[in-house]
Amino acid sequence: MRFLTCLAAIFVLTTAASAQQDRRPSHCIALVEGTPGLEVIWRAGYRDPVPEDSVRLSYVDHSMYLIQTEGGLDVVTDYNGFLGPSDLLPDVVTMNHSHSTHWTSAPDPAIPHVLQGWDDLGGPAAHHLDLGEMLIRNVTTDIRGRFGGGVEPDGNSIFIFETTGLCIGHLGHLHHEPTPEQYAAIGRLDVVMAPIDGGMTLPLPVMIRVLQQFRASIVLPMHWFSGNSLGIFLDGMAEDFRIDRRQERSFEVSLRTLPSEPTVIVLQPRFLGFNDDGQ
Repeated sequence: MRFLTCLAAIFVLTTAASAQQDRRPSHCIALVEGTPGLEVIWRAGYRDPVPEDSVRLSYVDHSMYLIQTEGGLDVVTDYNGFLGPSDLLPDVVTMNHSHSTHWTSAPDPAIPHVLQGWDDLGGPAAHHLDLGEMLIRNVTTDIRGRFGGGVEPDGNSIFIFETTGLCIGHLGHLHHEPTPEQYAAIGRLDVVMAPIDGGMTLPLPVMIRVLQQFRASIVLPMHWFSGNSLGIFLDGMAEDFRIDRRQERSFEVSLRTLPSEPTVIVLQPRFLGFNDDGQ
Protein backbone atom coordinates (compact mmCIF):
# COMPACT_ATOMS: atom_id res chain seq x y z
CA MET A 1 0.00 0.00 0.00
CA ARG A 2 2.81 2.41 0.88
CA PHE A 3 4.46 1.63 -2.48
CA LEU A 4 1.23 2.42 -4.35
CA THR A 5 0.81 5.66 -2.39
CA CYS A 6 4.35 6.73 -3.34
CA LEU A 7 3.67 5.93 -6.99
CA ALA A 8 0.49 8.01 -6.89
CA ALA A 9 2.32 10.96 -5.34
CA ILE A 10 5.08 10.75 -7.97
CA PHE A 11 2.45 10.67 -10.73
CA VAL A 12 0.67 13.78 -9.36
CA LEU A 13 3.94 15.70 -9.03
CA THR A 14 5.07 14.66 -12.50
CA THR A 15 1.73 15.64 -14.04
CA ALA A 16 1.75 19.04 -12.31
CA ALA A 17 5.32 19.71 -13.45
CA SER A 18 4.43 18.73 -17.01
CA ALA A 19 1.41 21.06 -16.97
CA GLN A 20 3.56 23.97 -15.87
CA GLN A 21 6.05 23.25 -18.65
CA ASP A 22 3.27 23.25 -21.22
CA ARG A 23 2.32 26.87 -20.51
CA ARG A 24 4.78 29.53 -21.50
CA PRO A 25 5.34 31.83 -18.48
CA SER A 26 3.45 35.13 -18.62
CA HIS A 27 4.18 38.52 -17.14
CA CYS A 28 0.63 39.42 -16.07
CA ILE A 29 1.48 40.50 -12.55
CA ALA A 30 4.41 42.66 -13.66
CA LEU A 31 3.13 46.12 -14.65
CA VAL A 32 5.66 46.89 -17.36
CA GLU A 33 5.67 48.64 -20.69
CA GLY A 34 4.23 46.80 -23.69
CA THR A 35 6.50 44.43 -25.53
CA PRO A 36 7.39 45.89 -28.95
CA GLY A 37 7.22 43.54 -31.87
CA LEU A 38 6.28 42.96 -35.45
CA GLU A 39 2.70 43.47 -36.49
CA VAL A 40 1.28 40.66 -38.58
CA ILE A 41 -2.34 40.36 -39.69
CA TRP A 42 -3.60 36.79 -39.93
CA ARG A 43 -6.84 35.62 -41.51
CA ALA A 44 -8.07 32.79 -39.30
CA GLY A 45 -10.97 30.35 -39.38
CA TYR A 46 -12.10 29.05 -36.01
CA ARG A 47 -11.73 25.44 -37.14
CA ASP A 48 -8.17 25.91 -38.42
CA PRO A 49 -5.19 24.82 -36.30
CA VAL A 50 -3.74 27.65 -34.23
CA PRO A 51 -0.10 28.43 -35.15
CA GLU A 52 2.72 27.71 -32.74
CA ASP A 53 3.00 30.02 -29.69
CA SER A 54 -0.13 31.89 -30.79
CA VAL A 55 -3.71 32.36 -29.68
CA ARG A 56 -6.77 32.94 -31.86
CA LEU A 57 -9.46 35.42 -30.78
CA SER A 58 -12.86 35.39 -32.46
CA TYR A 59 -15.69 37.84 -31.75
CA VAL A 60 -18.90 35.79 -31.66
CA ASP A 61 -21.56 38.16 -30.31
CA HIS A 62 -22.20 40.87 -27.70
CA SER A 63 -19.55 40.06 -25.06
CA MET A 64 -18.74 36.55 -26.27
CA TYR A 65 -15.24 35.92 -27.56
CA LEU A 66 -13.84 32.53 -28.49
CA ILE A 67 -10.24 32.06 -27.33
CA GLN A 68 -8.38 29.16 -28.95
CA THR A 69 -4.90 27.80 -28.28
CA GLU A 70 -2.34 25.83 -30.22
CA GLY A 71 -3.08 22.76 -28.10
CA GLY A 72 -6.79 22.82 -28.95
CA LEU A 73 -8.41 24.56 -25.99
CA ASP A 74 -11.66 26.38 -26.78
CA VAL A 75 -12.73 29.00 -24.23
CA VAL A 76 -15.83 31.22 -24.52
CA THR A 77 -16.30 34.42 -22.51
CA ASP A 78 -19.62 35.68 -21.12
CA TYR A 79 -21.31 32.57 -22.50
CA ASN A 80 -25.10 32.88 -22.89
CA GLY A 81 -25.72 29.39 -24.25
CA PHE A 82 -25.81 30.13 -27.99
CA LEU A 83 -22.78 30.24 -30.27
CA GLY A 84 -24.71 29.67 -33.49
CA PRO A 85 -25.50 26.49 -35.44
CA SER A 86 -22.09 25.03 -34.72
CA ASP A 87 -21.20 21.77 -33.00
CA LEU A 88 -18.30 23.40 -31.16
CA LEU A 89 -18.29 22.33 -27.50
CA PRO A 90 -16.09 24.68 -25.45
CA ASP A 91 -13.68 23.31 -22.88
CA VAL A 92 -14.34 26.32 -20.63
CA VAL A 93 -17.02 28.98 -20.48
CA THR A 94 -17.04 32.05 -18.25
CA MET A 95 -20.23 33.90 -17.33
CA ASN A 96 -21.41 37.11 -15.64
CA HIS A 97 -24.97 37.64 -14.43
CA SER A 98 -25.60 41.37 -14.62
CA HIS A 99 -27.84 40.62 -17.62
CA SER A 100 -29.12 37.41 -19.18
CA THR A 101 -27.12 38.06 -22.35
CA HIS A 102 -23.95 37.31 -20.35
CA TRP A 103 -24.86 33.94 -18.81
CA THR A 104 -27.16 30.94 -19.02
CA SER A 105 -28.80 28.96 -16.27
CA ALA A 106 -28.58 25.80 -18.38
CA PRO A 107 -25.08 25.41 -19.89
CA ASP A 108 -24.49 22.17 -21.77
CA PRO A 109 -23.59 19.60 -19.07
CA ALA A 110 -20.88 18.27 -21.41
CA ILE A 111 -18.86 21.49 -21.00
CA PRO A 112 -16.02 20.47 -18.65
CA HIS A 113 -15.55 23.82 -16.90
CA VAL A 114 -18.29 26.41 -16.27
CA LEU A 115 -16.90 29.41 -14.37
CA GLN A 116 -19.47 31.78 -12.86
CA GLY A 117 -18.26 35.31 -12.29
CA TRP A 118 -20.36 35.55 -9.13
CA ASP A 119 -20.97 33.36 -6.08
CA ASP A 120 -24.54 32.16 -5.53
CA LEU A 121 -23.96 32.42 -1.77
CA GLY A 122 -23.08 36.11 -2.04
CA GLY A 123 -19.33 36.07 -1.55
CA PRO A 124 -16.66 36.76 -4.18
CA ALA A 125 -16.17 34.08 -6.83
CA ALA A 126 -12.63 32.72 -6.81
CA HIS A 127 -11.22 30.85 -9.81
CA HIS A 128 -7.70 29.63 -10.46
CA LEU A 129 -8.09 26.98 -13.15
CA ASP A 130 -4.77 25.61 -14.40
CA LEU A 131 -5.24 23.66 -17.63
CA GLY A 132 -1.52 23.38 -18.31
CA GLU A 133 -1.58 25.32 -21.55
CA MET A 134 -3.73 28.04 -20.02
CA LEU A 135 -4.29 29.50 -16.57
CA ILE A 136 -7.67 31.16 -15.97
CA ARG A 137 -8.21 33.38 -12.95
CA ASN A 138 -10.60 36.16 -11.96
CA VAL A 139 -10.82 39.43 -10.08
CA THR A 140 -14.28 40.43 -8.86
CA THR A 141 -15.85 43.90 -9.10
CA ASP A 142 -19.17 45.29 -7.86
CA ILE A 143 -22.20 45.84 -10.04
CA ARG A 144 -25.27 48.03 -9.75
CA GLY A 145 -28.25 46.17 -8.38
CA ARG A 146 -31.02 45.26 -10.78
CA PHE A 147 -33.76 47.86 -11.27
CA GLY A 148 -31.66 50.46 -9.44
CA GLY A 149 -31.52 48.43 -6.24
CA GLY A 150 -28.20 49.60 -4.82
CA VAL A 151 -24.91 47.74 -5.28
CA GLU A 152 -24.24 44.03 -5.53
CA PRO A 153 -20.75 43.40 -4.16
CA ASP A 154 -18.56 41.09 -6.29
CA GLY A 155 -21.31 40.61 -8.87
CA ASN A 156 -18.95 40.79 -11.86
CA SER A 157 -15.67 39.07 -12.64
CA ILE A 158 -12.82 40.27 -14.78
CA PHE A 159 -11.38 37.04 -16.15
CA ILE A 160 -7.70 36.79 -17.05
CA PHE A 161 -6.42 34.11 -19.43
CA GLU A 162 -2.68 33.43 -19.35
CA THR A 163 -1.41 31.42 -22.30
CA THR A 164 1.59 31.38 -24.68
CA GLY A 165 3.15 34.11 -22.55
CA LEU A 166 0.23 36.44 -23.22
CA CYS A 167 -2.11 37.98 -20.64
CA ILE A 168 -5.63 38.34 -22.03
CA GLY A 169 -8.32 40.10 -19.99
CA HIS A 170 -12.10 40.25 -20.36
CA LEU A 171 -13.72 43.03 -18.34
CA GLY A 172 -17.18 41.47 -18.26
CA HIS A 173 -20.00 43.89 -17.35
CA LEU A 174 -17.78 46.43 -15.62
CA HIS A 175 -19.69 49.06 -13.63
CA HIS A 176 -16.91 50.96 -11.84
CA GLU A 177 -13.26 51.76 -12.31
CA PRO A 178 -11.11 49.12 -10.62
CA THR A 179 -9.54 50.07 -7.32
CA PRO A 180 -5.73 50.19 -7.01
CA GLU A 181 -5.89 46.77 -5.35
CA GLN A 182 -7.96 45.38 -8.23
CA TYR A 183 -5.61 46.87 -10.83
CA ALA A 184 -2.71 45.18 -9.04
CA ALA A 185 -4.52 41.83 -8.86
CA ILE A 186 -5.39 41.96 -12.57
CA GLY A 187 -1.87 42.92 -13.56
CA ARG A 188 -0.39 43.70 -16.95
CA LEU A 189 -2.65 42.90 -19.89
CA ASP A 190 -1.47 42.39 -23.47
CA VAL A 191 -5.02 42.10 -24.83
CA VAL A 192 -8.17 43.43 -23.18
CA MET A 193 -11.81 42.98 -24.23
CA ALA A 194 -13.75 46.05 -23.09
CA PRO A 195 -17.48 46.90 -23.02
CA ILE A 196 -17.95 50.25 -24.74
CA ASP A 197 -21.73 50.84 -24.72
CA GLY A 198 -21.15 53.94 -22.59
CA GLY A 199 -24.25 53.57 -20.41
CA MET A 200 -25.12 50.10 -19.18
CA THR A 201 -21.49 49.61 -18.16
CA LEU A 202 -18.98 52.47 -17.66
CA PRO A 203 -19.36 55.93 -19.17
CA LEU A 204 -17.01 56.13 -22.13
CA PRO A 205 -14.60 58.70 -20.62
CA VAL A 206 -14.16 56.44 -17.58
CA MET A 207 -13.72 53.33 -19.75
CA ILE A 208 -11.09 55.12 -21.82
CA ARG A 209 -9.26 56.07 -18.63
CA VAL A 210 -9.37 52.43 -17.49
CA LEU A 211 -7.93 51.25 -20.80
CA GLN A 212 -5.18 53.85 -20.65
CA GLN A 213 -4.32 52.55 -17.18
CA PHE A 214 -4.07 48.94 -18.41
CA ARG A 215 -1.73 49.98 -21.23
CA ALA A 216 -2.61 46.87 -23.22
CA SER A 217 -1.09 46.42 -26.66
CA ILE A 218 -4.48 45.41 -28.10
CA VAL A 219 -7.95 46.62 -27.11
CA LEU A 220 -10.92 44.67 -28.47
CA PRO A 221 -14.23 46.58 -28.23
CA MET A 222 -17.34 44.60 -27.29
CA HIS A 223 -20.83 45.24 -25.95
CA TRP A 224 -21.53 48.00 -28.44
CA PHE A 225 -25.04 48.40 -29.77
CA SER A 226 -24.61 50.86 -32.61
CA GLY A 227 -22.05 52.37 -34.91
CA ASN A 228 -22.62 55.63 -33.06
CA SER A 229 -21.36 54.38 -29.68
CA LEU A 230 -18.47 52.62 -31.39
CA GLY A 231 -17.54 55.80 -33.27
CA ILE A 232 -17.58 57.91 -30.10
CA PHE A 233 -15.35 55.37 -28.38
CA LEU A 234 -12.88 55.24 -31.26
CA ASP A 235 -12.72 59.04 -31.42
CA GLY A 236 -11.88 59.10 -27.73
CA MET A 237 -9.17 56.46 -28.09
CA ALA A 238 -7.57 57.84 -31.26
CA GLU A 239 -5.18 60.19 -29.48
CA ASP A 240 -3.35 57.40 -27.64
CA PHE A 241 -4.20 54.29 -29.68
CA ARG A 242 -3.96 53.38 -33.33
CA ILE A 243 -7.35 52.37 -34.77
CA ASP A 244 -7.51 49.20 -36.88
CA ARG A 245 -11.01 48.42 -38.22
CA ARG A 246 -11.39 45.00 -39.81
CA GLN A 247 -14.11 43.06 -41.59
CA GLU A 248 -12.97 39.75 -40.15
CA ARG A 249 -14.30 38.08 -37.01
CA SER A 250 -10.98 36.50 -35.99
CA PHE A 251 -7.27 37.09 -35.80
CA GLU A 252 -4.21 35.38 -34.35
CA VAL A 253 -1.58 36.94 -32.15
CA SER A 254 1.56 35.96 -30.24
CA LEU A 255 4.09 37.79 -28.08
CA ARG A 256 6.20 38.21 -31.21
CA THR A 257 3.39 39.74 -33.28
CA LEU A 258 1.93 42.18 -30.77
CA PRO A 259 1.64 45.62 -32.39
CA SER A 260 4.51 47.99 -31.68
CA GLU A 261 2.06 50.72 -30.59
CA PRO A 262 -1.18 50.40 -28.59
CA THR A 263 -3.95 49.48 -31.02
CA VAL A 264 -7.73 49.18 -30.95
CA ILE A 265 -8.74 46.31 -33.23
CA VAL A 266 -12.42 46.37 -34.22
CA LEU A 267 -13.68 42.92 -35.22
CA GLN A 268 -17.08 42.13 -36.71
CA PRO A 269 -19.14 39.79 -34.50
CA ARG A 270 -20.55 36.70 -36.20
CA PHE A 271 -22.10 33.57 -34.78
CA LEU A 272 -20.33 30.30 -35.47
CA GLY A 273 -21.85 28.25 -38.27
CA PHE A 274 -24.08 30.76 -40.03
CA ASN A 275 -22.93 30.57 -43.69
CA ASP A 276 -19.47 30.19 -42.25
CA ASP A 277 -16.60 30.63 -44.67
CA GLY A 278 -14.04 29.68 -42.04
CA GLN A 279 -13.17 33.31 -41.27
